Amino acid sequence: MSDKPKKFKVGISIGDMNGIGPEVIIKTLRDKRILEFCTPVIYGSSRVLSYYCKLMNIDDFHPHTSSSLEKINPNRVNVINLWTETVNIVPGEVSDEMGKYALISLEKAANDLVEGRIDTLVTAPVNKYLIQKHKAGFIGQTEFLTEKTDDGKALMLLVSGGLRVGLASNHLPLAEVPGSITKERILEKLRLLHQTLKKDFRVQKPKIAVLGLNPHAGDRGLLGSEEIEIIAPAIESAQETGMLAFGPYAADGLFGSGGYRKFDGILAMYHDQGLAPFKALTFSSGVNYTAGLPVVRTSPDHGPAYDIAGKNKGNEESFRTALFLAIDILANRHNYAEMTANPLLKSQREREYN
Repeated sequence: MSDKPKKFKVGISIGDMNGIGPEVIIKTLRDKRILEFCTPVIYGSSRVLSYYCKLMNIDDFHPHTSSSLEKINPNRVNVINLWTETVNIVPGEVSDEMGKYALISLEKAANDLVEGRIDTLVTAPVNKYLIQKHKAGFIGQTEFLTEKTDDGKALMLLVSGGLRVGLASNHLPLAEVPGSITKERILEKLRLLHQTLKKDFRVQKPKIAVLGLNPHAGDRGLLGSEEIEIIAPAIESAQETGMLAFGPYAADGLFGSGGYRKFDGILAMYHDQGLAPFKALTFSSGVNYTAGLPVVRTSPDHGPAYDIAGKNKGNEESFRTALFLAIDILANRHNYAEMTANPLLKSQREREYN
């Protein structure tokens, strides 16, 4: 067995501080049982956390404050102060200033993740528009992390229990989606999803449903030709490599009939096709996982929720689930690496993972 840390070091970016990010972070980490599984490290400001504790009348959350990772306490919740100036926190307000500090937190945490100084990263929700004012071209934390790793290939995967929905295209205007859907792209995303299900979720022989692009999956070409010309051939090519990929399916039928439960993963063609049914089924517990990268990053599947910020109404379930999913994936990756590295387990590996 390889040497494996007893507890993983989990970085947490603070997100938009006028949203519910600080609130759900505090509500999650005040449960001291979490320290049995990980050492949380919040990238942000102890003053901001104190502000929200006071706002919510919480008096039992006292993180260890430090100026660097080298000075954290492995047996406490930690916060690394990334700025010394006083920040004007106005819960619920959309403020350019919050984009600046959300970016500072995200960049520092992401750098530490890529450099191996922390084991995983859980990102609190941000306002993409506000960050873009301070970083041109920013379209989302998924794309940001993908670029940071210099990998170029990642899969946005929404996870809640056994429901896992991946996206063939992420944050694209709807008008640009058809042109982005190619046989090569679908195959790439299927490979990423197939490998992720095996490596990160320990599914031995993943069954994957592929959705069509058009209504009724094109209805045999009456409502579009992408299913016949692009998607079905990609599925056939995936099957030729041994993948259990099926489709294309009409999204409304697969989700409406409950047929999605027969699959370990689903590949949707565009953002809302996957997220609308996913959130309808699992709104408070969904997690956004950036699959396919050499690092592990998760996030709650909701935004800053300005309408309830500062009112002690934020539900921490999605953030807590994101934190534990990150830990589970890290443990699964360690186990997978051990199994695939040990020649004595070769025959078992071939039976279970091929």
